[in-house]
Amino acid sequence: MVMRDGDALDVRPGGDPARAAPQHHGAYHTTAFFLTLYATALTAWTVYGIVQGDGSVWDFVEGLFNPGASPASQLVGPYEWAFAAAFLATAGLAVAHRRPARSAALFSGFFLLAVSLREAVGLCDAAYRDQYATDPLGGWALATRVLGLVVAVVVLTTMLPATETRPRRRTRSDPPAPRPAPGARDRRLSRICGVLFLAMGVTRLVWTVHELTLTGMDTFRYLRGAVDGSVLGTLNLAASTEFTTLGSVLGFFLLGWLAFRARRDLRGALLVFASVELYLTVRTVVWLTVTDFFNQSFETPQGALSMAITAFGLAAMTSVVVLVMGWRSERESPAAESTT
Repeated sequence: MVMRDGDALDVRPGGDPARAAPQHHGAYHTTAFFLTLYATALTAWTVYGIVQGDGSVWDFVEGLFNPGASPASQLVGPYEWAFAAAFLATAGLAVAHRRPARSAALFSGFFLLAVSLREAVGLCDAAYRDQYATDPLGGWALATRVLGLVVAVVVLTTMLPATETRPRRRTRSDPPAPRPAPGARDRRLSRICGVLFLAMGVTRLVWTVHELTLTGMDTFRYLRGAVDGSVLGTLNLAASTEFTTLGSVLGFFLLGWLAFRARRDLRGALLVFASVELYLTVRTVVWLTVTDFFNQSFETPQGALSMAITAFGLAAMTSVVVLVMGWRSERESPAAESTT
């Protein structure tokens, strides 16, 4: 599309504005390959756990949504299953050159980097390092950890520079062309998602502090378990509760703040994180159902509060997923294009 503004000629790409610019296709393809590679590694660990375990494939399928049916021998957990699916979905978006794949890939890269840094801290412990040498699966576990670090570095270094700008031919007297600001509808939807994420972050943080106080757990050990892989004491690739809980709090606050400011297109990152949290919340609801906790939850104030938090999390994450799935940027709509 060509539009003349005074003496300046504005040349805008005529392709689908929802897709990445051609010069970034290489970065998108590289990201898709490495995310698929790591998702394949997690899938291989899952299959190995099924083969070595006592349960059947159906037991595993049931365990995807029913924590009570999950085989104890699984080397990866629901957090890894959810992110493996998210990595594959992000890879699919990247192959299709969809712009939301960038924020989804960056979020995935930072997540893998956090996992790798946690493991690096754990490797500073001599006893933990010895487990890698003595355990029959230690070499494969270490290779998976290294692969996660490589994937994180590659994804972040390739996707961070892949920003979208509109080429504009301008005269020397013209000021630099500003980046296009998101439309009013974009900002409104982004801020709604941001508020829901921030509310979830506050709720989860308060509930975590409440549980630590109620159980009398050592706060220092809890915080160390979130950043030190050796605290768990095993080479299990499943993330610890401390890491997933505090990591989710940080993710809610960070993405919530960025989405509330509505300065960037975060649809991909919001969809990935909200989908993972929605899946984990659904597993919690199934667990509460099969254990008949629903009928006993309102017998104590703490039980009622737990139910309220779970219900809010389910509603909030469902809302974000629905909003993002139906979110079509004004800059991508035919009406927006016709006005240019």
